Amino acid sequence: MAKKKKDKKESRTDQVRSAVDQAFQQAAGGAQLTRERAQELADELSQAAGRVRDALDELRPATGDDLKAIADRLDALEARVAKLEKPPARRRTASSTARSAAAAQAAARTTPARSTARKPAAKPAAKPAAKPAAKPAARKPPAAS
Repeated sequence: MAKKKKDKKESRTDQVRSAVDQAFQQAAGGAQLTRERAQELADELSQAAGRVRDALDELRPATGDDLKAIADRLDALEARVAKLEKPPARRRTASSTARSAAAAQAAARTTPARSTARKPAAKPAAKPAAKPAAKPAARKPPAAS
């Protein structure tokens, strides 16, 4: 019977040992989950901090260098607008010169020759006399029946 007690002790020891091993494995598995979740939270926190930093950069007031760069760009834009608004210089090209010469020749053919002497300026026409207001037509009395 001594052997039976020993077997029970060994089996009980083995049971305790396996229970401890299971507990450690579960704890290690839980720790792995906890470690993964902690890493995910750290990544999310890092991304949020980056977004906050970007938002603060956008909200900060402009520096002197920023304002100077904006003023330079504004000056350049004003110069471009002024150049676009300026009427283009009229250039006489060979084709436009030929067209105007042809138009002058055609006009000379259709109009009678005029003397080079100047005619005296015509006097302005006199204003017409004011007409008296028209009288309304008289009505005939109704015929008696």
